[in-house]
Amino acid sequence: MHVPFCSSTCDFCAFYQVQPDAEKIARYLEAVECETGLVDWSGRPVGTVFWGGGTPGLLSPGQLERLGTAVRRLPLSPRVEWTVELAPASVTPARLRVLRDLGVTRVSIGVQSLRPSLLDALGRLHTREQALLAYERARVAGFASVNLDLMFALPGQTEEDWLSDLDEVIGLAPDHVSTYCLTFEEDTALWVRLAQGKVKLDPEREAKLYERTWSHLAAAGYAQYEVSNFARPGHVCVHNLNTWRMGEWVGLGPAAASQQDGWRGRNPADLARWSDDVKAGRRAEEERESLTAARLLEDSLIFGLRMNAGVSLARLRARFGSTLRAEDAGDRLWRDVAQRLERLEREGLLRRYNEQVCLTDRGRLLADAVGSEFLGLAETGDVAPSRPRAAVVGGGALEDVRG
Repeated sequence: MHVPFCSSTCDFCAFYQVQPDAEKIARYLEAVECETGLVDWSGRPVGTVFWGGGTPGLLSPGQLERLGTAVRRLPLSPRVEWTVELAPASVTPARLRVLRDLGVTRVSIGVQSLRPSLLDALGRLHTREQALLAYERARVAGFASVNLDLMFALPGQTEEDWLSDLDEVIGLAPDHVSTYCLTFEEDTALWVRLAQGKVKLDPEREAKLYERTWSHLAAAGYAQYEVSNFARPGHVCVHNLNTWRMGEWVGLGPAAASQQDGWRGRNPADLARWSDDVKAGRRAEEERESLTAARLLEDSLIFGLRMNAGVSLARLRARFGSTLRAEDAGDRLWRDVAQRLERLEREGLLRRYNEQVCLTDRGRLLADAVGSEFLGLAETGDVAPSRPRAAVVGGGALEDVRG
């Protein structure tokens, strides 16, 4: 579920966002309540809920309760994982109390850095003190799992700065840590600074920081289960696992993406247009496409290989093989997959254990490039639509999977 409201725009952020006011928030809440009624849940239990932003914490406790009440009307699994992203400055005891009472099990706090100069460089409005207080409050509130987001390869950030942030976060003992390398998205303040030559890309430095991050967190007991995500036992983000494995998810809110019932689409990245669509009974009609087994196989490889466990070729064959219309088309598709895997294995980017395929350490450093090797796989054969099986409520696109 995408809650699009932000009080300001961070220099690195390219997500759709809206400056909140009473009229816009009221319009949003009314449309979300309406949109949940447009989805054919068909008795399928919702296994995970994820509120992302924007800044969901900008909603008042009463507004959070109204939004959560709409979610609780859905067919939630008895053991639902329910995550809410929070900006440190928005974390108050009153908001946390409402979230706990609703059944939220997991909060993800966007710390990014504990160094004031780096927070300023990112355009973040919270302070180091607010970040630490937000974490303390989340712990006191008693959520089952707390994640902290951090960013590295920031302008002006030294290796010592980054390791100091990691050490301090490890000392707090969160259940989950997400570490993201700074990326320069078009139409952001950082992109402009890059174009002007005020900041520069340094791939060698980024690779070194990746490797130091992985070893540092592993030594502290955090198992890496995806390129950017680390967790203590029992605290992986199930919502993201479902996305990387190409399950189903239902995106609610403006700019939210959905994948369900054999199709993929997106809501308009415009609060007014989205709410008008919902009132007219329309949802997720932008970039809408029918999903074939080949397209889902392609994405299962691209995103599945980002996980440390990798992908099981046997499971992929069991899931997608029977939906190929013609046996010779299916044969060509699997031969294409095998050839691409063999090439990546020769290049030292992945390894195979019988039917299990995963990235090497070098492959994880080049995960995006490895994923691009499977682009176009869906054009190999003519295949029938394949319907995923698990329902998830979330927001965001495939390229925007967050911890």
